[in-house]
Amino acid sequence: MCDDDARLGRRALFVTGAAAALTAGSVTFARGADDMQHTETRTVRGTLPPGSPDFVYVPVEVPGGVRELRVSYTYDRPAVPVGTPGNALDIGLFDEHGTALGGEGFRGWSGGARTEFFVRADDATPGYLPGPVNEGTWHIALGPYTVAPQGLAYELTITLSYGEQGAVADPVYPPERARGRGRDWYRGDCHLHSWYSDGRRTPAEIAGLARAAGLDFINSSEHNTHSAHAHWAEAAGDDLLVLLGEEVTTRNGHVLALGTDPGTFVDWRYRARDNRFGRFARRIRKAGGLVVPAHPHATCIGCTWKFGFGEADAVEVWNGPYTPDDEVALADWDGMLVASVREGRDWIPAMGNSDAHRDPDPVGSPQTVVLADELSREAILAGIRAGRSYVAESRRVSLSFTAAGGRGRHAGIGERLRVDRDTPVTVRLEVTGAPRCHVRFVTDQGVLFTSEPLPVTGAGTVEWRTTPAYAAYVRAEVRHEAVLAPLPGALAAFTNPVFLGRD
Repeated sequence: MCDDDARLGRRALFVTGAAAALTAGSVTFARGADDMQHTETRTVRGTLPPGSPDFVYVPVEVPGGVRELRVSYTYDRPAVPVGTPGNALDIGLFDEHGTALGGEGFRGWSGGARTEFFVRADDATPGYLPGPVNEGTWHIALGPYTVAPQGLAYELTITLSYGEQGAVADPVYPPERARGRGRDWYRGDCHLHSWYSDGRRTPAEIAGLARAAGLDFINSSEHNTHSAHAHWAEAAGDDLLVLLGEEVTTRNGHVLALGTDPGTFVDWRYRARDNRFGRFARRIRKAGGLVVPAHPHATCIGCTWKFGFGEADAVEVWNGPYTPDDEVALADWDGMLVASVREGRDWIPAMGNSDAHRDPDPVGSPQTVVLADELSREAILAGIRAGRSYVAESRRVSLSFTAAGGRGRHAGIGERLRVDRDTPVTVRLEVTGAPRCHVRFVTDQGVLFTSEPLPVTGAGTVEWRTTPAYAAYVRAEVRHEAVLAPLPGALAAFTNPVFLGRD
């Protein structure tokens, strides 16, 4: 046994901007070279005070001949005053390639979802990457998410099993194209969690729920790990496109790396004032993906988005059941639209996803409906990036939204109707699946039109007339009846805008 009771203040502290990191003393193992079936265990104990660095690395000196590395951990959870965060300790692993930002040595992350994990050449705990257990200095990464006023006392148990290593399997990834229907509207949910992070469903279970929800595509988005990428091939099919990505979960907000190349890992160990997010946004794009800040106004600790939207390809405005923080995100996004037309700069499309983790979280509620040339990774991402999409609470809701005027010209969602400032324009929304809902047309001048309730059949057509001089863009909202006046009802659907006028 090896006891390490030194407190944080007596260890070497390496600070990199706000995302400080601490390296503790090494844990060493020694074995007889002729014993190939031996196991060794070490126990490490320590205490982290309030104000601890974001990451604490415990080096483990791994000798040759190791077949499997296994780690378990516990930590105390003392009572705290009301309103004071208690203890929460995340965990992950880096191999002999080190802990440098960028993740060359990354071997897995389970956050706070698991109390133990293992890695070996032929298998690993969900959230971790199988591969050789090579000789060298490995690091257990501890993430003190929150620390109680009393401090956080932890205990690590590290077990090495010796013997011949298994064969490393070549990963198999899902195809980048499904059968599809040619140019059409395709429904998707791009924020989902399986048991490869903190979800409780298998990829097969999620795929079954996606098909039942009428989805055509989904995106794998585990917290801070790409370990699920090689486990989606069997769940995909001609009727379901599976995109691969990650939810990059920093201490200053979460961002979806949407539709990246298979096997792409995006590091999360930085804060907004470290000025490093741009580097990893470029990594996402270089891997063919989109940068999508997730639930930017969520109230959970560390969830509020603080990196700004200069790197965003889209923004997740609606996350799971519609709540007040989604309403704030929608208003914030609308403010960005107003600024974009007034300053003559690019606009950021909006999308919605379920963020489903476990029963009873519904997959595909809400869902982003994208106009794409085909059901392929490239076409779907192009549609999201261009804003040719709307968000619906379920498969029951369908929208058709256009603007027309000036010698038969017309434009759809995410497009521009290029007509003169004073040209009369007719905006038209066709709705199905939204009984008793109201339609609102929102412009850079605010809400300029609200319809009477749609019939109980849920189908209807609403028209409104304007000019580019009066409205630089128009977007549609379909809302349920308000519970409390004068507040608007919860969303049933909303569109990205149609822009009016010449550039």
